[in-house]
Amino acid sequence: MTPETARTDPRRRIPRTDALLADPALVEASTRHGSAVVRQAVRAAQEQARAGRIAPEEVAAAARAALPSSSTTLRPLLNATGVVVHTNIGRAPLSDAALQAVTAAAGYVDVEFDTATGARARRGRGTLAALRDAVPAAGDALVVNNGAAALVLATTALAAGREVVVSRGEMVEIGDGFRLPELIASTGARLREVGTTNRTRAADYAEAVGPDTGCILKVHPSNFRVEGFTGAASVEDLAPLGVPLVVDIGSGLLAPDPLLPDEPDATTTLLAGATIVTASGDKLLGGPQAGLLLGEADTVERLRRHPLARALRVDKLTLAALEATLRGPVPPVSAYLHADATALRARTERMAYALASADQPVDVVDVVGRVGGGGGPGVPLPGWALALPEGCAELLRTGEPGVVARVERHRCLVDLRCVPPEADGVLEEALRAALHGGR
Repeated sequence: MTPETARTDPRRRIPRTDALLADPALVEASTRHGSAVVRQAVRAAQEQARAGRIAPEEVAAAARAALPSSSTTLRPLLNATGVVVHTNIGRAPLSDAALQAVTAAAGYVDVEFDTATGARARRGRGTLAALRDAVPAAGDALVVNNGAAALVLATTALAAGREVVVSRGEMVEIGDGFRLPELIASTGARLREVGTTNRTRAADYAEAVGPDTGCILKVHPSNFRVEGFTGAASVEDLAPLGVPLVVDIGSGLLAPDPLLPDEPDATTTLLAGATIVTASGDKLLGGPQAGLLLGEADTVERLRRHPLARALRVDKLTLAALEATLRGPVPPVSAYLHADATALRARTERMAYALASADQPVDVVDVVGRVGGGGGPGVPLPGWALALPEGCAELLRTGEPGVVARVERHRCLVDLRCVPPEADGVLEEALRAALHGGR
């Protein structure tokens, strides 16, 4: 390179790294994403300029454009599937009260500290009090990190090295390949199977109970139904057998719900005689991922003192979100399950009218939503959906914001049941863009 070429080489005009990092927008981005992410974007933009793909004057703008829009790779989505507790997109959406509680708990908090005395206090005592208030039939409560963990803790503390008596009809797979027999075996307990796949009587349990019995386990088969010539022993039948009775109700319903008459709830199960009830907090309860243990105070304390409880305990953010869910307004899951049918139809028809054009009408069709998350199997949630061309489904998923609809009979069905009304405007724009082939 000649001296003259060196003087006129446009690469000499590429801004220095320190000058770019002083750009106000990049300084602000460093507080959100960290300096390493910003430096990487700057270096990548400089390399583009050195390769001649962009002009030196475009380096700062290219660095800004390369920054992520969020500090997490998780993308917010609008749920237009009609499935309320959708496992693959995060199950229960948190209420505004729970979101505010999480923000408040993000710094230093008195999670296990008594500000009055300066001494250590019981961890998450406010959340545990909220659980006891929500389920007065429970003598005490404990929270762990998910429903499977609650079941593992209960069976480990009560039956490690001993037998867990369970019906063959309740030997379920709980999802993602995890099966109840393997879960129980991991605790060091031995399974004692009784009855048959379709019928198990109280006498079957009674014959199996003996000196080596740690507990009886009754599991609600929440994600399937067995119909026809069937029979199962009730909690009332099993409570008098003289050993701890652990009942996994699954979906976290704390009290009866007329919409879900066949879904077991914690209050009814405890009143029927269960020693311990285990459940999830992020399904029908509508809170964060958590495992709930409710029951006799002495037994709950025994579980709390078990060494495994420390490994399964939840953090302050979960405790805050769960307490706000229990004490706050109706969470989104409950609102979506009990959505007013007339209002749903009116919203859907308004959106169809707004989207329709002379050459592309938008139909409103009858659909059936689902509870999801293993809750209320077979319970229909009648509703309506916008019927769009099948190709819109991918455009909606990959657009901004992401919208998850469902494809059925070569149609993209957009169900507004789980879309907050305040998001209708955003959804309408996303649908309009998808109908025109992109955004």
